Amino acid sequence: MPVPGGLQPLAAKYDASRSLHLLCNSPDGAQYLKSTDDGQTFSQPIAVVDRAAQKPGLVFTAWDLAVGPKGTVHVVLSTNAWKLKLPKDEWALFYARLEPGAAAFAPVRNLNHQPCEGYSLAADDRGNVTACWLSGKLYAMVSHDDGLTFSPAREIDPAFDPCDCCTTSAAYGADGKLAILYREETNNERDMYLVLWDQGQNKVSRTRVSTTLWKIDACPMSYYSVVPAEGGFLAVWPTEGRVYYARLDAQGALQPPGEIKTPGSTGMRTGMITLTGKSGDTLVGWKKEGQLGWQLFDSKGQPSGRAESVKSPGTGVAGVVTPAGRFLLFR
Repeated sequence: MPVPGGLQPLAAKYDASRSLHLLCNSPDGAQYLKSTDDGQTFSQPIAVVDRAAQKPGLVFTAWDLAVGPKGTVHVVLSTNAWKLKLPKDEWALFYARLEPGAAAFAPVRNLNHQPCEGYSLAADDRGNVTACWLSGKLYAMVSHDDGLTFSPAREIDPAFDPCDCCTTSAAYGADGKLAILYREETNNERDMYLVLWDQGQNKVSRTRVSTTLWKIDACPMSYYSVVPAEGGFLAVWPTEGRVYYARLDAQGALQPPGEIKTPGSTGMRTGMITLTGKSGDTLVGWKKEGQLGWQLFDSKGQPSGRAESVKSPGTGVAGVVTPAGRFLLFR
């Protein structure tokens, strides 16, 4: 589906009322749109960043979208404050929030006041929202009131050594635990790990999910994604420029047939997505050099048909499974 006005699709989510929320980047900044007919039509775009925060030369870039149980929209953003040589506490993770029915986002907030990147968001059905980022280590801030307030920043585990110019991806599982997908850099072994964080009991575990190993003496600056799925999670990531995906159980362990290599390839800091249908089929999408590519797989991980692609602006990949079970990607 095309995105209105040539916007650059970044993330899409349904809420409990089956309204579709779409986050995009554009030359005019981050934009938000809403659809009540599965993307056939959209509302007029709403600027995510309020005018008071839009200072000369300062550019806000959207990173991720989450939607709360009542339809509250949560967005995390970065800026080019480092490029403008602004104070380092402005090289930070910024957060914006849209109340259900509101005509504009609340003023953007500096959440962590520290240089960082690799932002992601997750929201559950109880009003909890977690923002994750990288700053030498893996950090998070948690809200228990649908984004009104956040706890102080905490390091998830000092033993984790993330690849600092890559990213994070976060999602709440059916059991309430938060899953965080990230890339390690210990000994230049750039393998993918899934962290499971029981926030109620403050317990953290970690499982390596990539089986094709990658040792490289440089950060690959790669993006990836984890989403909830029946019985656990779906994860997609690049290794040596090729796109892989896997099904994971609720404990983060690989499920048969294990890691699956797709026909997709990707560049530095370009997005990818994985979606699962009601019958267990999976759609994997990726972005490279202005092309949105995708491949459908059956429930056993075998390709269904041929990989396809289409021109699409930006570096993100946004898609959903509609209530009727259709896969929908935005271009």
